[in-house]
Amino acid sequence: MWQKIPKWLKNKYALTLVLFLIWLMFFDQNNLITQFSYRTQLKQLKQDQTFYIKEIEQTKKELKELTTHQKALEKFAREKYLMKKDDEEIFVFEEKKED
Repeated sequence: MWQKIPKWLKNKYALTLVLFLIWLMFFDQNNLITQFSYRTQLKQLKQDQTFYIKEIEQTKKELKELTTHQKALEKFAREKYLMKKDDEEIFVFEEKKED
């Protein structure tokens, strides 16, 4: 039985290295499964970061337009907050969802 074991496994240093690698891959705090989940989470966070950067740029653009153009501010107030002038009436139309 001792002769069936490969020569490199009989070396105590090689055996120690193999056991160390197995320990790192499966039993350590930073094992392969944990590293994979961290990598997946990082990928998702980068996608979220890209989305929020675009949203911030869009919001900055809207804010600049609202602070510089009176017509844009009036349109925003009418659409978002249903504000109106004293002599106006507002009609809100909603789409009826069919079941």
